[in-house]
Amino acid sequence: MVKPLKYYPDTSININAGPIRGFKEEYQSMLTDIIDTMKAHNLQGLSAIQIGYPYQLMVIKEDNSYIPYANPRIITQSDPFDSTEASSYFKDHPITVKRYAKLSIVYEDEQGAMQHKTIDNPDQAALFQRKVDYLFNTTLLDRLLPPQREQATKALAGKGEMPTTTQALCPPSSKKEYFVSVADKLLFFMLISLVLPLFNLNPSILEAWYTYDKIALPLVLLLMGGFFWYANREAKKYKQCTSCQIGNNIGVMLKRIGVGIILGVGSYFILG
Repeated sequence: MVKPLKYYPDTSININAGPIRGFKEEYQSMLTDIIDTMKAHNLQGLSAIQIGYPYQLMVIKEDNSYIPYANPRIITQSDPFDSTEASSYFKDHPITVKRYAKLSIVYEDEQGAMQHKTIDNPDQAALFQRKVDYLFNTTLLDRLLPPQREQATKALAGKGEMPTTTQALCPPSSKKEYFVSVADKLLFFMLISLVLPLFNLNPSILEAWYTYDKIALPLVLLLMGGFFWYANREAKKYKQCTSCQIGNNIGVMLKRIGVGIILGVGSYFILG
């Protein structure tokens, strides 16, 4: 069934789509609606959220075939370039943003099987990235710096021209990784302390390591707090960067806090 497309400034598109967990009747019906809508509007690609389905599903037309991508993820990306794109959401107003020309991706096919693919065509790579953006609450406007975003917003309202400069891509490295690196080193030595009693060491040495553990655990907690604060700042600046998303940052933080607590409790019972 052909579904109505969402157009700017419809904000109902601005949600994080949920993952596809089943590939049965509901999935097939949604996939059919996406393809029917693409055919009706002569579209090369369409994300489910663009017709009101809040799921991580997109379809791209390739050689007259409609290929579904469920739960797509970009694993690696390289060769940045300026891409001028006209999205149906913005009623084909061209907006120039930064993209990557080469991608390595994973996704689930129509049967739910995991697939891997390399895209090295700039136009295809830009299309894929634009459709993935919609699945993670991101549009072309979010890829612009605030001054350019304001200018583009005015242009979409018929009050000016589109900006010609683009926003920097997701940073290749981040200072937030320093927080993680230091925390990992502290956790490593906490782990070492748990095996020291196996070597029949002097009690004073074990006591010193226990003191270290009592200091290291609060430091890990503070570092993860600093990591999350800095990561949130970065996520607001680079909204289009999937590695900057809040969910990823929470996972990194909770993993190390959990390990730290486990090692701290172990240290209490073994060395305390």
